[in-house]
Amino acid sequence: MGRKRRLPGLTVKDGYMRHPFDIENHVETSGLVHGRDLKTGHAHDRHSTAYYGIAPSVLTQLCARWRGMPLKAPPYDYSFIDLGAGMGRAMLLAAQMPFREVIGVELHPDLAAVAERNIGVWQKTGRARCPMRIVCQDVTEFQFPANPCVAYLFNPFGEQVLRRLLRHIGDEFAVRGGQLDLIYANDEMAHEFQTNAGFARLWTGLVPLSEEDEKADRAILEHQPDGEYAWSTEEPSSIYRWVGRKQHEEEHSYTDHADTK
Repeated sequence: MGRKRRLPGLTVKDGYMRHPFDIENHVETSGLVHGRDLKTGHAHDRHSTAYYGIAPSVLTQLCARWRGMPLKAPPYDYSFIDLGAGMGRAMLLAAQMPFREVIGVELHPDLAAVAERNIGVWQKTGRARCPMRIVCQDVTEFQFPANPCVAYLFNPFGEQVLRRLLRHIGDEFAVRGGQLDLIYANDEMAHEFQTNAGFARLWTGLVPLSEEDEKADRAILEHQPDGEYAWSTEEPSSIYRWVGRKQHEEEHSYTDHADTK
């Protein structure tokens, strides 16, 4: 039996180039797969934007910023959930931090299978400081853990699915105000959070890429045949908290000052 054909965007003829993160860590998270090539047969397929791994320096800074905020529990009590995990780059980075667990939710089985292999590499080399798992499922059907959660998005799908996800979050956390924070990188649809009374914005701004990530992104994206996506020196991002449909504050909060520099 021959090898399964790789998704468009993951072969050299499609402009594929490896990010230094993959070369250094012997994993496979590089490549740019357009939304049109991420078909699974699910009704939400047409709302997929693309797969492209987050710049490691950006996610590291966002997680450090989040950890420096007043939290509802210590960071090690939180589950980190990558919504639209792709091949799991954000999961690998997050697992180096002391979370309760790291979960990736990815609809496309090919991407989820690669993420599973990457998780295996991470665990064998001892880089994972917490349990990790990938769930091949639509994000609007994912059942969140009962403990505090921090979810992460890198703009993986369009407005319609995001709206459904936010309604799903409202149902999942209906009586759990303050138990979900959400880190949103490349926040093109931040207005969906701004107009949703259940969310409070904790922070918004531009996160600079490291010199290595900037150089890599520029080379990778300028090498793409159709040139649809442009590289940038910084990533517009936001952090939100689910406060509940009726906003309320908890009596106590926990602030972790580690990794804020």
